[in-house]
Amino acid sequence: MCLVYLAAALLPTYAANPEAPATPAAARPSLATTLRRQPLAAIGFALLIVFAAMAILAPLLAPYNPSSLDLLHRLAAPSRRHWLGTDELGRDILSRVIYGARLSLTVAVSVVSLSLATGLALGGIAGYCGRWIDIAINTFLMNAFMALPGILLAIAFVAFLGPGLLNLILALSIGGWVGYARLVRAQVLAVREREFVEAARALGASDLRIFVRHILPNIVQPLTVQSAIGMAGAVLAEATLSFLGLGVPPPTASWGSMLNDARPFLFDAPHVVFFPAIAVMLCVLCFNFLGDALRDYLDPRTRIAIGL
Repeated sequence: MCLVYLAAALLPTYAANPEAPATPAAARPSLATTLRRQPLAAIGFALLIVFAAMAILAPLLAPYNPSSLDLLHRLAAPSRRHWLGTDELGRDILSRVIYGARLSLTVAVSVVSLSLATGLALGGIAGYCGRWIDIAINTFLMNAFMALPGILLAIAFVAFLGPGLLNLILALSIGGWVGYARLVRAQVLAVREREFVEAARALGASDLRIFVRHILPNIVQPLTVQSAIGMAGAVLAEATLSFLGLGVPPPTASWGSMLNDARPFLFDAPHVVFFPAIAVMLCVLCFNFLGDALRDYLDPRTRIAIGL
């Protein structure tokens, strides 16, 4: 009986913030302070706003229909009429870059969400249950998927089912969940033996309640950083598959397909290649910068080291 009362007294403190003595919540710097002291984070945040605005407001921002043809002005150089020039069919490159941001961010958010949900479920079960369940999921299932290159698995999946937005998202999610599952499993193994978890277990809390209320909040930080970096990988993978002709079929604008169509005109009209490539590079850098900034912002030891 004494153990139950002691557990009841300790549970709220540990469950709310198991690291409270080391890092008070009030000591965490504001977002404005973090952006001011980390210029790369400010650049990444600004780029994210730009790409998000392009994706959401594409019909309002694009000066032309991205699929409309103008063969009389094909491969036109950047001008006042076409700020980024036109492609081999006379389509406005700026409009296609803007609509390409919508496709890339849609695929990235969908792939990361689906991979994170799958990895959280399988990794959480493996780490929390242990024993033969952990062996089956970690040793056999995860290692089997890790033995296959993710991009080759995605290429085979799309080649079998055909190109399309849904098939593209599923293809990239097939191999993407493994990294999240291994991260979740490692974090759950570290947290499940903590005192506040033992206190909840002593009070008779169910396994589902322990995982959702006490374990999950303490593993969110590394998952957030991994998700931001995973967005960059998803954008690059989508561009790769579209470049190979396995993405969303035309006439949908995609940065990867724009690069593929522009290959024959690399020397005659380099602007056709340059602007989609810059869009891919900036989008990937945006999420990489944000991932690094989130890691520094959420880790108290790193914050102290860099003076946040």
